[in-house]
Amino acid sequence: PRACLLRNALCEEFRAWLSSVTQIELEPTIDISCAKYEYTDVLLCHDDELEGRRIAFILYLVPPWEKSDGGTLDLYSADEHFQPQQIVKSLVPSWNTLVFFEVSPVSFHQARSFLSEKKCRLSVSGWFHGPSIVRPARHIEAPLPRSPHIPYDHEILYEWINLIYLDMDSQAQIQEEFEERSEILLKDFLKKEKYQLLCEALENKDIQWSSRGPANKRLYETAEEDSLPDGLKKFLQFLRSEALFLLLSNFTGLKLHFLAPSDEDEDAGEGRAADTAGHSSPKPEQEEAEQQADSSPQQPDDIPEAQDSETQNGSGTPMCAGELRRWTHGHYTLIHDTQATEFALDLLFFCGCEDWDPEYGGFTSYIAKGEDEELLTVNPEENCLALVYRDRETMKFVKYINHRSLARLKKHPNRTGFWDFSFVYYE
Repeated sequence: PRACLLRNALCEEFRAWLSSVTQIELEPTIDISCAKYEYTDVLLCHDDELEGRRIAFILYLVPPWEKSDGGTLDLYSADEHFQPQQIVKSLVPSWNTLVFFEVSPVSFHQARSFLSEKKCRLSVSGWFHGPSIVRPARHIEAPLPRSPHIPYDHEILYEWINLIYLDMDSQAQIQEEFEERSEILLKDFLKKEKYQLLCEALENKDIQWSSRGPANKRLYETAEEDSLPDGLKKFLQFLRSEALFLLLSNFTGLKLHFLAPSDEDEDAGEGRAADTAGHSSPKPEQEEAEQQADSSPQQPDDIPEAQDSETQNGSGTPMCAGELRRWTHGHYTLIHDTQATEFALDLLFFCGCEDWDPEYGGFTSYIAKGEDEELLTVNPEENCLALVYRDRETMKFVKYINHRSLARLKKHPNRTGFWDFSFVYYE
């Protein structure tokens, strides 16, 4: 009964007062719900915009609350593209306090991560509806630049990769598993000594890291390549090398190199996998491309607004795009309305994630477009190469790295997070 009284009060007296204060003609019905937030819960940056929503409100029903408990309502400024820029105000929850704001193309806000293990935040929240306002055209972000392979021969593979993955029988077995599942994890991928040198180089204090947003789509740090030590530059060259394009073709059956067999070759009975030295060896039969696409996860959110790969690549030349990323507490990526999807191969290589617990977040989750159920989860794992083929009906995000991740500092005092090399390859 008391919930009904509250709803009636909001719909009648309060709505009339709010309409008078805001000079917005509000409809007599409202959306209303109750929410409970507990330790590590978070509601990331969003604008609340849906058809007809005009005023958002939150009624806090909390015990005595401090800023150190987390859970503040953070309000963002916006840039010239109507994208969230930075937090300009943080409101600490307080008992029997009602907060309201106008819903607009720039009403970006978040409920910061909850840090108290003993308190929970109860609230009643919702929206008053009214005449819709005109939304400006969506800003289209520039995608990460794509480039064809760079001319390095098979010697670069022998320099970096665990030799078991250069064996043609192993490659055939990997391809068979990949064609069945559209994903594979290759553990101990790099030579041990090379991996150790890579991790040491990532600790270099001279590397310049920049935050990548906007907050309604992503938050993590990316390395400025010009500031990288030589060892990391060479590894990026390896990831863009002609030899790796060919090796990935052998791992996956995709045509990422002109020596890789095409569908026409296989239809004619000529299916053979080229080895990294340019010779050829027998290759198991591939599934039809349509079957592979129907069952496969896909599209990285970290290359937003990407166009159709054939359009971008012009002649269909195999291309790649990628970056070196640093992940720490508070970082994430989100699925968003303007995220485009296409056929491509995702590559993730992880460093510095020893003793990383999935409870911390930071894993990459693939879901079907319009669905909530996960198709695949890729957890950070030491010296592990993850390959995932994706189609136009799959999207991905990196789970928010929560407060629990700070417990890892007890074992690794200098390790606040981990790194990954995130690349995408297009046929």
